[in-house]
Amino acid sequence: MTSTDLTTPNARGTDAPGTFLRGTDADAATRTGLAAVVYNPIKVDLPALQAAVATEESAAGWPETLWFETSEDDPGQGAARQAIEAGASVIIVAGGDGTVRAVAEVVHGTDRALVLLPSGTGNLLARNLKLTLGDPGASVRSAFTGIDRSIDVGMIDIRRAGGTVDRHAYLVMAGLGLDAKMLANTDSELKAKVGWLAYAKALVAVGRDRNDLHFRYSLDKQPAQSMRAHTVMIGNCGLLPAEIVLLPDAAVDDGHFDIVVLKPTGVLGWVQILAKVIWENGVLSRTPLGRRLKTKDVDALNYATGTELVLRLHRPEEIELDGDEFGSAVAFKTWISPGGLTVRVPAPAAPPA
Repeated sequence: MTSTDLTTPNARGTDAPGTFLRGTDADAATRTGLAAVVYNPIKVDLPALQAAVATEESAAGWPETLWFETSEDDPGQGAARQAIEAGASVIIVAGGDGTVRAVAEVVHGTDRALVLLPSGTGNLLARNLKLTLGDPGASVRSAFTGIDRSIDVGMIDIRRAGGTVDRHAYLVMAGLGLDAKMLANTDSELKAKVGWLAYAKALVAVGRDRNDLHFRYSLDKQPAQSMRAHTVMIGNCGLLPAEIVLLPDAAVDDGHFDIVVLKPTGVLGWVQILAKVIWENGVLSRTPLGRRLKTKDVDALNYATGTELVLRLHRPEEIELDGDEFGSAVAFKTWISPGGLTVRVPAPAAPPA
């Protein structure tokens, strides 16, 4: 299998390197534009959000903000298109990771800025950008007074069993194996009640699945190779909920993605994986001394980096993007769009006088 087995990226200008930081001076506070809010009505307190937006738009001297609601049939793409067509220069996303991913799928490659209003259970992109959670007022304020930061976007063409190919964006991770099967087995009603604890039940069920992934892959147009593995994850970011660092070297603006392959053999293999991910990545890597104590890579856990990966599976397998299940895939091609999305973040605090 070569990298031309799937459709190639379209030429929309989203694959060219971008500038990672823009507008870092104090002029941000005097900038005017038109804001739009794309919100998931299940995830937000709409009256409180409307009041916060009204306060900040008035303080900044901006016109009245536009509002677009998502739905089960339109998780955010259609609402984002409407916002852009209406002339919005800043799009505030109020929802979970799925809403953020859907809106970014439309906004990336444009000159519009995305603002995250963390909601829901994961907030993975917000966590990886080290944004403040639980302070919607500050998040809204950054839409009108913040600075712009360019981040990478993962793009993926997923081939289905019937031969069709559909294209999507992801901001955090795409995965096959444990995480995708776990999501497919998660009770959505239970997740709404208890959040991430709902995955524990699904994890038990998936743990009984002894079927490995069997695939051929080509990384960065290198000759194709065969592999068996338990799980494959391609990450634009490395931090998971509960401060679990799955990909310690991943950065959202480094121009490439990081890949982790889990290949445990029995209980010892899982012990090696947990030791690397929980102890070394999550604890030792946080200090200079701890980083010197880290061990070498283990057979059960392999890392790689790249900008393009083509993978063809022996049989259809579940795939996930940013924590949402995306059905079954027989193959996919994923590539990185460097600096493809502009995210507006809070401006640095002014130094004391």
